[in-house]
Amino acid sequence: MATGKVRPRRSKAPVVAVTGAASGAGRLLAARLAEREDIRKVVAIDGHRGDVTGATWRVVDIRDPLLSNRLSDVDVIVNLDVEHSPDVDGKERRTHNVRGAQTVVTAAAAARVRRVVLVTSAMVYGAGPGNEVPLLEDAPLLAEANVSIAGDYLEIEELAATAPLTHPGLEITVVRPAALVGPGVDTVVTRHFEAPRLLSVKGSTPGWQFCHIEDLASALEVIVAEDLPGPVAVGCEGWLGPEEVTEITGKRSFELPAALTFGMAQRLHRLGMTPAPATDLHYVAYPWVVDCARLRAAGWKPGYDNAAALRVVMEETAGRHAVVGRRVGGKEATMATAAGATVAAIGAAAAIRRARKRRR
Repeated sequence: MATGKVRPRRSKAPVVAVTGAASGAGRLLAARLAEREDIRKVVAIDGHRGDVTGATWRVVDIRDPLLSNRLSDVDVIVNLDVEHSPDVDGKERRTHNVRGAQTVVTAAAAARVRRVVLVTSAMVYGAGPGNEVPLLEDAPLLAEANVSIAGDYLEIEELAATAPLTHPGLEITVVRPAALVGPGVDTVVTRHFEAPRLLSVKGSTPGWQFCHIEDLASALEVIVAEDLPGPVAVGCEGWLGPEEVTEITGKRSFELPAALTFGMAQRLHRLGMTPAPATDLHYVAYPWVVDCARLRAAGWKPGYDNAAALRVVMEETAGRHAVVGRRVGGKEATMATAAGATVAAIGAAAAIRRARKRRR
């Protein structure tokens, strides 16, 4: 007679855990799932308790090795506890994002969770002048594996690819949203629209595609409820061209050669004057539009179009000023506008140096 513990048989309706449930897309997803009759229970996981009603709250850091103890009744876990802010130190951000995803996967396997949904980004496809518009969901991942946020996502994607081999029986679904927008979203892309004028690179036409966090939450709801396999891209239908962006934002663009733009940005990053490496600027200069074929086939439609999503960005960033991803005072930003992109970068660096001297 077997003496080992036998896991209780679960009902057909799944128990779904959502990390990062206290804010942003995690909060929206937990609330949506809590209203569904075909979800037996929603487990909301975060470092602090949020305000989603109808969910069972478990306050824990997703990097805690004891996370598995909090997942014993869970069938599916969706990881939305991801740090995006350009102001967070790169090493700290990577530790949070990659170690967090690793711990979620390991804990899920230990707790015999059936499925893990890892949310990365369409940034993993890379942004380049030769990209097809739109990119297919199964397109190769051409982002650079460096210290950028895209590098974080690539490491999580590698984890997703190897996890089923390391943990047989564990299903992994990767979800890749386009540029995120919405309340509280602060990324290299949203900061691009805080600049007095919008950067463009000679010889390339960007295609702007966004994903509102409400649409990400509704897409994840479909992915969980329908057991949709990945990879799954999420975003508004189609894309915006430069003229449409200018009309919506009211901001003119300035055009510079790629070598000048990225060379200056990389030098400033090495000096610690800008928060993101030059490769992050590729995502505001070149297209990385995705075709959301799997969601479309499942009947999902975004609630926002790209124009409405961009208007959300403009509302959220009103009154803020950024140059090459670094937030600066309004005076420095205005002076930078008059002089063009190179002087803008130098002006931002000078402003930061002055601030450092004042602190000494």
